[in-house]
Formats: sequence, structure tokens, C-alpha cells
Amino acid sequence: MFEIGDYVVHGNSGVCRVDDIQEMNMGADQKRTYYILVPLYTAGSKLFVPTDGKKVVTRSVMTKKEAQKLLEEWDEIETLLVENDKNREEIYKEALRSCDSRQWVKLIKTSYQRNQDRMKIGKKATTSDERYLHMAEDNLFGELAIPFQMTKGEVEDYFITQVRKEPV
Repeated sequence: MFEIGDYVVHGNSGVCRVDDIQEMNMGADQKRTYYILVPLYTAGSKLFVPTDGKKVVTRSVMTKKEAQKLLEEWDEIETLLVENDKNREEIYKEALRSCDSRQWVKLIKTSYQRNQDRMKIGKKATTSDERYLHMAEDNLFGELAIPFQMTKGEVEDYFITQVRKEPV
């Protein structure tokens, strides 16, 4: 169970702070305990998430040690397996929904490599690849900002110097 003040990653909402934990009445004699989550990068939002909810992944933000390890292992993390372009968007969506930073890395690597391959043959990146690349980067940089105590922009710059050979 999370505590007030903890940072968590919640579904597609990204990094949130646990603002409160409350019991709420959900009908006749049905009380349920909820986390009140405040997304860090969406101003004015609050989420009410059941503490026993299983539909959407809610997990702790990675530690600095875990974040550093993720960056160190970047080259060894494989890309997503996309056997059929018709399934590409669904595979990307599933990687985002997983709320797993390693899946986000796979998505970033897959989309980035696909964009590079397309540019080599004179084609532009697809809108879909660009959109999912940016969403995965936003999720990853937003999470890394917490353990590294940086802004998302600072994390992106740090990420580029630590991981990428050439910027996107």
C-alpha cells in the first residue's frame, strides 16, 4: 500500500503524487478505500483510484539505482517485436498501458529505429510512430525526473548524453 506523499506511476496518467487516502461510501453499506492521486504533469487533475483496483497498473516510481540501471542496460534492451504493421499501433498501446519502464524503452527504441530506417530511404516518420515515441518518452522522462531530482527537460538532456549516440 502506498502512503501519502509517495510518487507512483498510474496507467496513462504518468507520475502522480499520493495526495490523500480516503474511505468513500459507494452505495448501501459499501465502503471502499481510495488513493487520491495528483498527476504531476497535468495541472488541475485529481484521480480517485481504488486501493484494491486491478484494472489499471499503479506502481512505485523507480529508485535512483533502478533508474541508473535502466540507462546502463539501454543497449541490451531489445526492441518490440512487430511482425505485422497492422498490429503496430496495438503493440505500442499495450507497451504504454503496461506502465513498465522497460516496455517504454522498447517502444522508444522500436519507433526511433523505424523512423531512422524510413529516413534512410527518403520517407518521413509516420504520425503513429512519432505520437507513440513522444508518449513513451514523456512517460519515461517524467518518471526519471523523480529519482534524478530533475525536470523532465533536464532528464531528456541527460538521457541524450548518457544513452543516445545522436539526438532524435
